[in-house]
Amino acid sequence: MADVWKPNEDDHVDLSQIGTMGWLRFALRAIPIVMLILMCLTVLLVLRLIERPLFGLGRPMTPYVTQFVCRSAFLIMGMSFSVKGMHMTQRGAVVANHSSWLDIFALNAAKRVYFVSKSEVASWPGIGALAKATGTVFIERNPRKAKAQKEVFEARLKAGHKLLFFPEGTSTDGLRVLPFKSTLFAAFFAPDLKEILWVQPVTVNYHAPNGEEKRFYGWWGDMDFFPHLIKTLAVHKAGRVEVVYHPPLRVLDAQDRKSLALDCERAVRRAHHIAGLED
Repeated sequence: MADVWKPNEDDHVDLSQIGTMGWLRFALRAIPIVMLILMCLTVLLVLRLIERPLFGLGRPMTPYVTQFVCRSAFLIMGMSFSVKGMHMTQRGAVVANHSSWLDIFALNAAKRVYFVSKSEVASWPGIGALAKATGTVFIERNPRKAKAQKEVFEARLKAGHKLLFFPEGTSTDGLRVLPFKSTLFAAFFAPDLKEILWVQPVTVNYHAPNGEEKRFYGWWGDMDFFPHLIKTLAVHKAGRVEVVYHPPLRVLDAQDRKSLALDCERAVRRAHHIAGLED
């Protein structure tokens, strides 16, 4: 079972076998992606100058820029991207399993969402700036700030934002779904939210390139970002990612946050099992 998996085991990326052609493929993919991100980030920041005074928390334009970037990135990588199921139309949040930094691209490409991330990400070079620009909600693991963070969640949810949580609390090797932690689900049960909110479980399944091990796209433990990025872009023929949307669950129908978290976990785990990705 996933419960006993240790995320710090065997987390080294070996680049010794990439070869000259691999480095060339990396460059031919990385350079266009970086240019795409920089150009679209400029567009996004200009649009935010319009959105912010007119719509406050509302972002009627910029999420489309983010979605365009993420879909285009998969095309440049040569990585097949597909979506199953229906996006929920109700107001609420999205919860998904977490296997890789690629989840950001996959989930943004599939639907206009706003990620909830640990506060440390805000200080990461490059990635932190992108996360801030795209409306990521940063949280600190500090009980004294729990109330303030809950208020931020409530404000964003009331504004109609689809907040996306990774309830496992860490990324994995893509071969398992860890138990969902129920802590963040508590925000959905605020008196003025639980009657209007829904939660949609989503499964993200990565299928490795031919000839590579099944956990090729997994990013876990202390694995460094840049070696994993190089490996991902240098592969001869990329694999594929599938995003599966499950029926949304009404918060008001749940007994409590623990039961809601468990129902979401079961839905995500079932689609992951069906895809045949378990270790």
